[in-house]
Amino acid sequence: MENIKVKALVQKPRLSTAQIFNLSMGFFGIQFGFALQNGNASRILQTFGSDVEHLSLFWLAAPLTGMIVQPIIGYYSDKTWNRFGRRRPFFLVGAILTAIALMIMPNAGAMASFMPPIIIGAGMLMIMDASINVAMEPFRALVADKLPESQRSFGFSMQTFLIGAGAIAGSWLPYIFSEYLGVSKVAAAGQVPANVVYSFYAGAAILITTILWTVVTTKEYPPEEMELYHNEPKEADAGLLSIFKDFSSMPVAMKQLGLVQFFSWFALFSMWVFTTPAIAQHIYKVLPGDTSSVEFADAGNWVGILFGIYNGVSAIYALLLPTIARATSKKVAHAFSLVAGGAGLLSIYFISNPDHLIYSMIGIGLAWGSILSMPYAILSSSIPARKMGVYMGIFNFFITMPQIVNGFFGGMIVKHFYNGEAIYAIVIAGIFMILGAVSVLYIRDKKETI
Repeated sequence: MENIKVKALVQKPRLSTAQIFNLSMGFFGIQFGFALQNGNASRILQTFGSDVEHLSLFWLAAPLTGMIVQPIIGYYSDKTWNRFGRRRPFFLVGAILTAIALMIMPNAGAMASFMPPIIIGAGMLMIMDASINVAMEPFRALVADKLPESQRSFGFSMQTFLIGAGAIAGSWLPYIFSEYLGVSKVAAAGQVPANVVYSFYAGAAILITTILWTVVTTKEYPPEEMELYHNEPKEADAGLLSIFKDFSSMPVAMKQLGLVQFFSWFALFSMWVFTTPAIAQHIYKVLPGDTSSVEFADAGNWVGILFGIYNGVSAIYALLLPTIARATSKKVAHAFSLVAGGAGLLSIYFISNPDHLIYSMIGIGLAWGSILSMPYAILSSSIPARKMGVYMGIFNFFITMPQIVNGFFGGMIVKHFYNGEAIYAIVIAGIFMILGAVSVLYIRDKKETI
């Protein structure tokens, strides 16, 4: 009994700001690659022949692979320990695979002799998503592994800051290549412009470099040291089947956040999939099926800039969120942020000047910054330390399910109800974001003040 008491009294050491920065630096590279995908995948797939109404089906690769991969990676990273560490082997392997997919995807047209480019492009999108999920999930758990509870909100906010910074760089790079470095932004029909191709190459290099930064600078606590920080009963290991048991006994906070996550991520999926065609059609007046005009290229490049802006706003806002949450509550801070995001999405419908879309991105950035940090800050103190990885992976179900629903039905709705006008998918996304804010107000959790 005395040994248990001593263990319970041992606290994790507080880390410096520089150490917290280092342990999340890999997320900069992950989000750099993810931003390139978000801003350019629809454009690339349309170039290879996809219709607007089919885009959401191709984008299903992301949530489907995430739903399967993240709980499994979380489970095995909880159980792993070798000379490379506990979480680090997983995000290093994920980074290498993501980098390979980043280099191949925009070059799918060059492989047309093997199979149709649209199949190769969609296949690389799926591989990229699976690999990003392998790298991403252990990073969430690493923050909780390394930081005492008093620093976790700051740790997740730092992670969100680096996510935003990486997304700015990844989103803006195609525009920088074309407008400042003179790289061509147009290409023959069926080919991806050179500025996009070079951006994907740069993304692969930056992803590998930043992951190695975290691997080299961050030491993980070995199992015997983790035992000193957590006094939790060991359970019999039922293998992967234990994931289903953990799912059925998930913490109350996770269940309560499920509806919030559904509305939020349904809206985000619509935004990522349909923003480029929506802005091209609604503001640049590009005709359906026109993917080789200067106007379509300008719309695609501008969407990259806009996505960079909302990620920049989220990066700054993430550093302010812990203060806002302390002054109000995590629940109020998250609800306010989602309302701002909903307003930003709805405003796109009423804008005719592309420059004015910057104002819409401010609201979206507030929502994105909160979505990436507040739910995880709420959950981290409700999850058993021994199962931090698997529960973070299970929580991903509430992120992937709304995207899967949207992926199956979003394209059909755009085609049959909106007559192919993607702008209305953005309007519905705004409404769903506001519904997410309303559902936050119904969260009740005795363990945390939210």
